[in-house]
Amino acid sequence: MNHFRLIAGAAVLAAAFAGPARADDTIKMTIGQRGNWDTAITHLGTQAGIFKKHGLELEMIYTSGSGETLQPVIAGGVDLGLAVGTLGAMAAYSKGAPVRIVGAQATGAADYWYAKNPEIKTLKDTNGHTIAYSSNGSSTHSVVRAFIDEYKLTGAKIQTTGNPSSTLTAVMTDQVDVGWASPPFGLKEIEEGKIHIVAKATDASLVRGQTIRVLVANADALKNRKEVIERFMQAYRETIEYMYSDNPQVIKDYAEFAKVPEAMAKRVRDEFFPKTLVNPDKISGLDALVKEAVSLKFIDKPLTEQQLAELIQIPARK
Repeated sequence: MNHFRLIAGAAVLAAAFAGPARADDTIKMTIGQRGNWDTAITHLGTQAGIFKKHGLELEMIYTSGSGETLQPVIAGGVDLGLAVGTLGAMAAYSKGAPVRIVGAQATGAADYWYAKNPEIKTLKDTNGHTIAYSSNGSSTHSVVRAFIDEYKLTGAKIQTTGNPSSTLTAVMTDQVDVGWASPPFGLKEIEEGKIHIVAKATDASLVRGQTIRVLVANADALKNRKEVIERFMQAYRETIEYMYSDNPQVIKDYAEFAKVPEAMAKRVRDEFFPKTLVNPDKISGLDALVKEAVSLKFIDKPLTEQQLAELIQIPARK
């Protein structure tokens, strides 16, 4: 009897000295384009309990594009911004904004441009027509400007249309001639013959093998909460491994999140989003991206090596 009382007493004392359990650290973030496979990483990792395992609770706010995603980061209203156009991040930094890149979000892209007008078959047919992009400073903004520059589309006009849903409405109601989307959005309409693909993001040299979207942090948040953001990146990497595993739950969760059938959810991952696209550990094609940023007038002059070292601070993989 005394033996059991001693054990119980020891347990009480241990609990008293241990103190209360540590609450999870909350990270606030903005995320561009809800429903895309590559922007679903934090949602799917949360569903699987991966971020919780790392002592993190995520507050996720979805936006219509990287311009909307970036502004709260600059203002300090959120810690992180996911799926921000790389050139937009460079532009903000060059103007003195407290922005730091903590990971690659998309190297290459599955984005595509489409039309309902049968006479617009390729990019060469877009002169005299309007071409959509999501928001200023976004990766779609960069790609459309690259289309115009590379294909000499002097008569084409670009127009911001927000997210894929609002863009499709604009195309179908003749407010814009060429819309943009990212799978799974629009696949159903393509199969039904309502729209057809005019171009893919990879038709622009800007995109091929280059990191066109990034994860950014507010500079003060990165300085003051460095260990928390490092844990976030570890959980982010673990989630990517989970997303490309043979665990069927991830496809079920993504299908529910994107509101598509499971067969389409699997097709989106397997056909449009290779694992290399979402690798967060390297900003690929950096030299070319800096040149493009100057050419497309996102920045006035190339960033120096010192500036790039300050801008890009990807936590090491553990």
